[in-house]
Amino acid sequence: MTTTDVTDRPADTQNPARTDAPVAIPRPALTGRGRLVISQRVMEQLVSQVASEITQAGGTSGGLLGIGAHTDLSARPAAKVELSGQQASVSLDIVLGYPTPLAATTDRVRRHVVTKVTALSGVEVTRVDIDVVGLHLATEQREALR
Repeated sequence: MTTTDVTDRPADTQNPARTDAPVAIPRPALTGRGRLVISQRVMEQLVSQVASEITQAGGTSGGLLGIGAHTDLSARPAAKVELSGQQASVSLDIVLGYPTPLAATTDRVRRHVVTKVTALSGVEVTRVDIDVVGLHLATEQREALR
């Protein structure tokens, strides 16, 4: 048990023998307060958001059941997470901006996901598999190629 000092209480006017000395109030230790459960879906959303923080990484948007979807750097990448206790294995389907060095950008995404997801959730990310599912051309680049 940890204790907390209470010093901001008014003087007791009914009992003149009482002093305003701090009183220890028992409080349970933080480790005994319960457990935290983070669902697989929440971890997938967290991983997806963290991966999208890298400038040249995005996902797909639009379409129905994948038909008619288009690359979009402002969309979050699709993420799958397998949880095993306090460890997670991650799979990402990402779109990268063109032109960008693919290996260097995916390494940046991988490092960022491992570091930030572990810091935010307390779950250790042990593996990040990345599938590059598309390249996003800016509109002016697309027009220049036609």
